[in-house]
Amino acid sequence: MAADTDIALRGCVIYSVYVRAHTPEGTFAALERDLDRIRALGTDILWLMPIHPIGEKGKKGSMGCPYANRDYRSVNPAYGTMEDFRRLVDAIHARGMKCIIDVVYNHTSPDAALVTEHPEFYYRRPDGSFGNKTADWTDVIDLDYANRELWTYQIESLRMWAGIVDGFRCDVASLIPAEFWRQARRAVAEVNPDCLWLAESVHGSFNVFNRMHGVDAATDYELFSAFDMEYDYDIRESFDAYLNGRRPLSAWMDMLNYQEAAFPDNYVKMRCLENHDNPRIAARAEGERALRNLTALLYFLKGSTMLYAGQEFSCTHKPSLFEKETFPRTGTDLSPLLRKLASVKKEVLSPADWCRASADDGNDIAILERTDGLRKKLGVFSLRGESAEVGVPFPDGIYENRIDGRTVTVFGGKLYCPGEPVILDAPEKTE
Repeated sequence: MAADTDIALRGCVIYSVYVRAHTPEGTFAALERDLDRIRALGTDILWLMPIHPIGEKGKKGSMGCPYANRDYRSVNPAYGTMEDFRRLVDAIHARGMKCIIDVVYNHTSPDAALVTEHPEFYYRRPDGSFGNKTADWTDVIDLDYANRELWTYQIESLRMWAGIVDGFRCDVASLIPAEFWRQARRAVAEVNPDCLWLAESVHGSFNVFNRMHGVDAATDYELFSAFDMEYDYDIRESFDAYLNGRRPLSAWMDMLNYQEAAFPDNYVKMRCLENHDNPRIAARAEGERALRNLTALLYFLKGSTMLYAGQEFSCTHKPSLFEKETFPRTGTDLSPLLRKLASVKKEVLSPADWCRASADDGNDIAILERTDGLRKKLGVFSLRGESAEVGVPFPDGIYENRIDGRTVTVFGGKLYCPGEPVILDAPEKTE
């Protein structure tokens, strides 16, 4: 873990915005008009997916992908000017939120400015042509971090943006040397000592694939030396296997316990149910009750919570990265629930807490304990939205469900789960 990481980040809510898809206009100015609503959800950090110009050569779809970057040091003119962007950031700050931007440092579009200015910065195939070391990303070409002059250029770009924004979400960070990220963190700290660093660490199977093909891929452990937060993709495959019916719930819960045992005690994982690369959770949950339980579980998990814009409206369709698709705001509005969950999340425990997860596989109910030694919380989440009696590691007594204020009884070590999410506070211990 980065030595100066603030583990209070475990209590933050991140809201991810794709500017093109967020409003009919798809601009910085239009997004600015939605900031009050976003803040009211309990959002602490606004993450803007790539804001840079998009390449034309080899583009996917009619509009191209924001992850096919053409110029690291300017903004996409379709979104507005640099002055518009600065006004947006100022407006985010005025509402008590921080702003992080996506930086895509593994690759660029084939017509990026650097292709002409610094062709030596790029990876070459054996025949000398530009290409990719791994994966089927046909609209981008890879950079070559064996060239240390590339490090200097990229770090200077980061230092430039660090004078405007509060941090970075780093795309496929695992495919870039961990030492680059450590050096970048030190250099950026000279400009912004409080800069936030979020790594898109990758699925375990993708790391294995890369290594089998001779491509270096940093592990979560290596990246934690440079980053404050990481994706929870190291266990994402267990979550997906559970939702797809290929593994029991307990397999995913076991992986949560593995993280508690394996990572430093100040680790911060960014938890999400969906994002721009994964299906909408509302399209996967077994009904609205199950969706509410999955959402409450997301907030109760140890780590920061990430919402992908539209998730609050139970959107089932994920906007295309390559076309203009504004997400609808007509589905079931989860905003009141999200506001309540954010409030409970921020006062759950001191940051230095521990979590233990278990499952009732027969009823698909997740049972999580969190404690900081003095206080303890219990979360019970019926992921099929069905009622059942479950054993819980909590003292017998009558409690208030922190989500809806209703009374919940634990008797004989068992709790009746009503099919709705339950979060309970245990009596506080005294030293």
